[in-house]
Amino acid sequence: MRIVEEERLDLSEFIRPGDTVVWGQACAEPLTLTEALVRQRAKMSRIRGLIGANFSSTFSAEHADHIDFVGTGAVGTVRQLAKAGVVDIIPFHITACDRAIENGWLQCDVVLVQVSPPDDEGRYSIGLTSDWIRTAVKHARVVVAEVNAQVPQTTCTEPLTEADIDIRVDTDRPLLEVKSVVPGETDHAIARHALEFIPDRAVVQVGIGSVPDALVPMLKDHKGLGIHSGMIGDSLVDLIESGAVTNEFKEIDKGVTITGALLGTRKLYDFCDRNPRIRLAPVSHTHDIAMVSSLSNFISLNSAVEVDLSGQINAEAAGKSYLGAVGGQLDYGRAALRSPGGRSIIALPSATADGKSRIVAALSGPVTTPRSDADLVITEYGVAELRAKSFGERIKALIAIAHPSHREQLEREAFVAGAVHAR
Repeated sequence: MRIVEEERLDLSEFIRPGDTVVWGQACAEPLTLTEALVRQRAKMSRIRGLIGANFSSTFSAEHADHIDFVGTGAVGTVRQLAKAGVVDIIPFHITACDRAIENGWLQCDVVLVQVSPPDDEGRYSIGLTSDWIRTAVKHARVVVAEVNAQVPQTTCTEPLTEADIDIRVDTDRPLLEVKSVVPGETDHAIARHALEFIPDRAVVQVGIGSVPDALVPMLKDHKGLGIHSGMIGDSLVDLIESGAVTNEFKEIDKGVTITGALLGTRKLYDFCDRNPRIRLAPVSHTHDIAMVSSLSNFISLNSAVEVDLSGQINAEAAGKSYLGAVGGQLDYGRAALRSPGGRSIIALPSATADGKSRIVAALSGPVTTPRSDADLVITEYGVAELRAKSFGERIKALIAIAHPSHREQLEREAFVAGAVHAR
């Protein structure tokens, strides 16, 4: 391992033209390294950059002059790159990215990773995001690690050691943060409906956003909850400290909250620092269907852009605008359907901010979750239970939870399409 001062870092020493560069995503972005990549990009042109969820302002459309961006979705600030047409989306399930790197289908030449300072045993915690970064480190030609003094020493499945790191750059700078969204009246109404399907001793998977932030405080009176989730935010800190989360009834990982990413603020990061009750795990553990479905009463809560009247779910795009990602929705949905007592919840407002219905006769974008995997769809107007329901039953249930101003039009569209018959 070679230690390089930040001021002397020249990434062109390690990155060759044509290389694919992978960096820690979401709040784990190694800002010193990615900022250097942007600054020095002309020296190594052209390179390929694999970008996942992103919450920084590091990358912009102008950087496509030397970097070919390829992404796993359009989450966070990646949406602006997608809107500008400079990021090529791979429609990956989140677990597929890990396998693609492992099998060499997805090239991975140089990894830029942010880690904590080493512990007493010389282990560098990956800190804020696990996902597929550990697999990328194993397969990269060069690993450049930003050792940031402010990264928490979180418990992780496989920390890095000196043997994994080629270049070490020491920094001490604030971490990226994702602040909680203040839930509105609609969010609370949706959360109240979802609450009915979460029993004591359930194992819960929730993302971040206004509906999860409305729901999580409602769970404080539950008993024996477990957490197994691709990501957690600040709201989970209060829920765990309330005593509602014990993880004691999980068939695997008893006593431990499992997550793949910390998307929050210093409150969350400090809570997870040296906390053995929280473990960051790779997607091969957080999203594996066989593993997750072994958990009893696994409740998956995810969102969507729109749902059609047959139960098809689009969580990726609105028309030509790519907004989300394939992500882990289908992995978790299928795991919930196989879990004893499990339920898969898709929660979304009945209408967009400009009044368009999100319950639609036909999707405007791709099918992220097929209708054969649909279970519960929830809006502020109620719950549509779709599991084992016919097309006719689904249509009635979904129109009933659509915004009232759109129900008549949805009935007409369903009739014209031949989905229902005049009686």
